Amino acid sequence: MTAARRPRAKSRGRSLEPFVRHGSYRLPDDVARRVALGHPWIFRDALGGRQVAEPSGSLVEVRDRQGGFLAYAFVDQDHGVVLRVMSRDPAAKVHPGAGSVVERFRQAFALRWRLFGAAAPTGMRLFAGDSEGLPGVNVDRYGDFVVAQWLTAGALPWREELYDAIEATVRPRGIYEQRRLRPLAGQAPPEPGVRARGEEAPLEVVLEEGGARFGVDVTAPLGVGFYPDLRPGRDAVAARAADRRVLNLFSYTGAFSVRAALAGARSVVAVDSVAKVHARSRRNCELSGLEPARIEEITGDALTTLDRFQSDQRRFDLVICDPPTFSHAQGAGSAFSASKDLGQLAAACFAVIEPGGFLLFSTNSTKLGVADVERALAEGSLRARCPALIVERIGQGSDFPVAPGFPEGHHLKCFLVAKQ
Repeated sequence: MTAARRPRAKSRGRSLEPFVRHGSYRLPDDVARRVALGHPWIFRDALGGRQVAEPSGSLVEVRDRQGGFLAYAFVDQDHGVVLRVMSRDPAAKVHPGAGSVVERFRQAFALRWRLFGAAAPTGMRLFAGDSEGLPGVNVDRYGDFVVAQWLTAGALPWREELYDAIEATVRPRGIYEQRRLRPLAGQAPPEPGVRARGEEAPLEVVLEEGGARFGVDVTAPLGVGFYPDLRPGRDAVAARAADRRVLNLFSYTGAFSVRAALAGARSVVAVDSVAKVHARSRRNCELSGLEPARIEEITGDALTTLDRFQSDQRRFDLVICDPPTFSHAQGAGSAFSASKDLGQLAAACFAVIEPGGFLLFSTNSTKLGVADVERALAEGSLRARCPALIVERIGQGSDFPVAPGFPEGHHLKCFLVAKQ
């Protein structure tokens, strides 16, 4: 990561004709207050039944009930969040081609430089668009490549301007994009990442973290195989894994497992319902200089496996539990849902932890707040009939900044819990 330099805006043949703003929409007092305080989303039902007439990507004015200016926002006709805030400054020039996104990305990059300097992680978030100025767009760094995630079609008019900023500021070998657009009619099938600019990426891009090395695929439709936001959680595990028996549930491609093994864990067991992710975990072991046999692999449902461990009186000193929001393991009796099953899962984890051991418990479910996860831990402690204490709250890394008025930006809820 090199020091930021001011990028030059490039037109790439695009018209710089004046951009015309369209309609104006008034908000009820409670929604207007949230927008004024920094929340970037305005849901369709907040407009009191009024339909947004403009096409996706159009800029509109948002006003309070009395007609006072609140913000400029762009439209997304295909999403429940129909308006996303671009600026609360009535004099701002935020239309595509005006250069505002170039400046916002430059500022975001400069913040990472102040936070990390030359020691910046090779897998990290460079731009959190909801909080840093282009809502519904995130930009991540993976080695020498950058991946832009587009969660809203309404932001696409700023696409080329954003890529100009990335090229001028980050100077990556290539830019890939993933369009994770969610239509109102339901979830669209995930699309693979495609090259937008620069070089073709190799099949495996290698990252480094805490002495470990991980291979990722920047074209993978469901994610590259590595979660930068969980870096503080992996650091917490590595700090406590030495000479401990470690269980990694929902182990995915083994980032927690590898970090624990490298930190000197006595043993590491990785459980995931998808067999092929264990192959990625073995590859990450090899990249990190570990024998793949160093990690015991189990393919199966987490709750079923925990029940078997309890019956067999198999115990662990450190359990990592980072479930997906929703999953249905092959052969499992029912689907797992984070919104309703976290308490049961916490209880099963506590049941296999030795007294004095630790549970790292995490979820990124947007439907659950911090209080919901703490309630699930309390329920699990009660069911398992063991006292437990939350000893550390671990959020996402500092490369995932959040505007103060946008609590949903704290998507990761991660706790280190001690079993008494």
